[in-house]
Amino acid sequence: MNVRHLFVFALIVLVASTRLMTFLPNFSPLTAISLFGGAYFVKKWQAILIPILCVWTSDLLVNNILYKEYFQSFTFFYQGFYWQYLCYAIIALVSIFALKKVTTLRVLTMGLFGSFLFFLVSNFGVWISSNMYPKSLEGLIQCYIAGIPFIKGTLLGDLGFSALLFGTFALAEKQFPVLNQKTIY
Repeated sequence: MNVRHLFVFALIVLVASTRLMTFLPNFSPLTAISLFGGAYFVKKWQAILIPILCVWTSDLLVNNILYKEYFQSFTFFYQGFYWQYLCYAIIALVSIFALKKVTTLRVLTMGLFGSFLFFLVSNFGVWISSNMYPKSLEGLIQCYIAGIPFIKGTLLGDLGFSALLFGTFALAEKQFPVLNQKTIY
């Protein structure tokens, strides 16, 4: 394991820990973590697995510390977690290819893609997995409409944390040439 790998991992863990601070609904670093992991881990399995493990670890803390009153006991997985984890895995997988060359425009585009994908998949998951909405096209549309107020936090979190992660790494690469080593063991 080299310095670059450790630095990428440390940034992901540090940013994942911000989930313990509540800002506004859906404001989170999770899409940005998936983008960043996909862009900077050389080994594809690390690009997907490490961000997902950070998401799961931060979920453990959030669900069992911040939201413990909503669960009857210690919670390893919340209902419907697989919809969101699927999103993050897809985002990491797409970013492996889309962010081979990291540019501001590509990061912005992928951040918007991640927000849009998360909105579509997570709301679909709520619709299909719960009894909150009728299992019809009208019910699906109602579910998407109900999710619109949350898109602001999603966009701000995805774009803000992407700027933080990618910007911090770009500055660190300029300041510390050892981070330019691309080989990860």
